[in-house]
Amino acid sequence: RLKMEYQILPKDLKKKIDSKEDFILLDVRNSDEYEIAKIKGSKLIPLNELENKFNELSKDKEIIVYCHRGIRSQRAVEFLKEKGYKNVKSLVGGIDVWSRFIDDSIPQY
Repeated sequence: RLKMEYQILPKDLKKKIDSKEDFILLDVRNSDEYEIAKIKGSKLIPLNELENKFNELSKDKEIIVYCHRGIRSQRAVEFLKEKGYKNVKSLVGGIDVWSRFIDDSIPQY
């Protein structure tokens, strides 16, 4: 389990989005999951492709990673930290919690 400093609560992510902060919202689910439901403005790099595509991500911006429930995003955060990304966090509960408590227009699956 990730330390709290590497996690972000859904309500805090919503504040960042609402205030139009400049950060990367990274979805590490598979493309079929992304087609079902996604958080607006997110970039898709499935976890199994991250090793080959992480260079597409800026080290100068905060990166917030999410998946369905938070397991894959934690792995992605650990991987990105190993690659020298300092400002990276996992969305607690993933899109599952986001769709229940923040944006109920996003389908649950």
